[in-house]
Amino acid sequence: MSTRIAFLKGHGTENDFVIVPDPENAVDLPPAAVAALCDRRAGIGGDGLLHVVRSAAHPEAAEMAAEAEWFMDYRNGDGSVAEMCGNGVRVFAHYLQRAGHVAEGDITVATRAGVKRVHLAKNGDVTVGMGKAVLPAGDVTVSVGEHSWPARNVNMGNPHAVAFVEDLGQAGNLFTPPPVTPASAYPDGVNVEFVVDRGPRHVALRVHERGSGETRSCGTGACAVAVAAARRDGADPAVTGTPATYTVDVPGGRLVITELPDGGIEMTGPAVIVAEGEIDAEWLAAVRL
Repeated sequence: MSTRIAFLKGHGTENDFVIVPDPENAVDLPPAAVAALCDRRAGIGGDGLLHVVRSAAHPEAAEMAAEAEWFMDYRNGDGSVAEMCGNGVRVFAHYLQRAGHVAEGDITVATRAGVKRVHLAKNGDVTVGMGKAVLPAGDVTVSVGEHSWPARNVNMGNPHAVAFVEDLGQAGNLFTPPPVTPASAYPDGVNVEFVVDRGPRHVALRVHERGSGETRSCGTGACAVAVAAARRDGADPAVTGTPATYTVDVPGGRLVITELPDGGIEMTGPAVIVAEGEIDAEWLAAVRL
């Protein structure tokens, strides 16, 4: 291994990521190394890490290689593995274009939640086909202190609990995971969204992402919120036959979410690369221990 490992830093609506290009899957990134890289004081800093690998070179993505050349091996900021990250996919696709691996237009990206279709627009916006939402049956409740709210259980390839509140301040500090019951609804943890209305088909959210704490944005969370809002508002596209589009404000910016009559969900928003450099391989080897 060389003594230096390339990295970039990027964000999508201020949901930020360390990007490690590694086409042949040669860089060892155990949880401790990922957590160290994402540490905002002792590392580079990020809500998560985007490990850029050719699908054919990664055992979890090899079966998707015929559909998508590149695999987004996504990790949460604590080093744990995640199925999917909506903002991460946009930044991942933007990196592939910047690096010359893909051109403007339509591309595919392999993720642990399946192959995602992405459109790179001329104005820099990135649209991701996020797949269909699954709405598991059963009541779910989210609590903060003495307050509790009914929540909608929405799965976007990763699990979400969406609670509509009167004021986003009611979400508390979100440093620790808000209690969600029953625990059996989310055996592997859950992302929790607190949502307020801003206007017709316009909402705002705060989110606690499992493994990362409160983040400035969550793409799959914005999709889950739009789906939950559409059901609440009687605008289920499968019933009305008309697409439902919601503007979703996150602390770091704005996303536009459209659910189609066939259940497919599209998310559009920005992606930015802010820096690139090199990781000291000796330091990384030390923190792996």
